[in-house]
Amino acid sequence: MTTTMETTVKTQVFSVFIKANPQAIWDAITEPEWNRRYGYPGHSEYDLRPGGKYRGIGTQEMVDFGAPSLEVVSGEVLEVDPPRRLVQTWRMNFVEELRAEPFQKVTWEIEEAQPGLSKLVVTHEVEGAPLHEAAIVGLAPIDQGGGGWPLILSDLKSLLETGTAFAD
Repeated sequence: MTTTMETTVKTQVFSVFIKANPQAIWDAITEPEWNRRYGYPGHSEYDLRPGGKYRGIGTQEMVDFGAPSLEVVSGEVLEVDPPRRLVQTWRMNFVEELRAEPFQKVTWEIEEAQPGLSKLVVTHEVEGAPLHEAAIVGLAPIDQGGGGWPLILSDLKSLLETGTAFAD
């Protein structure tokens, strides 16, 4: 007798084409001097090795708004293959309800589509994390911290293609 076990993981997938090479996109994701320039206020810090720490550092305004600390997102690096693939865990720490949800897995994949044009795909596994899912898909108004991955990736694209982010 053969038993088949079916496993499902709920995911959200976001993709964007960016007029930049894979290394430029990788640097914009992983280097604080780049990633502080787009998306939400603050920056991300990566210890780019399996088991390394990932931290999304917010601003004092975020703490004043209710975040418990400046480390507004946390996780662990699982896989690193520059400039093509980064896999990490991820969880928002803004409020107790978010901290109660499990860490999720985020996979960044970058591939050159043609010279000077790359495709970036962000896959966010949100099984058991409905509050995170609502946040990452951008359901909340932007002035309330909404926008999620669509906002972040659109802003990243704008920055790399024009040199200007939304907040500039």
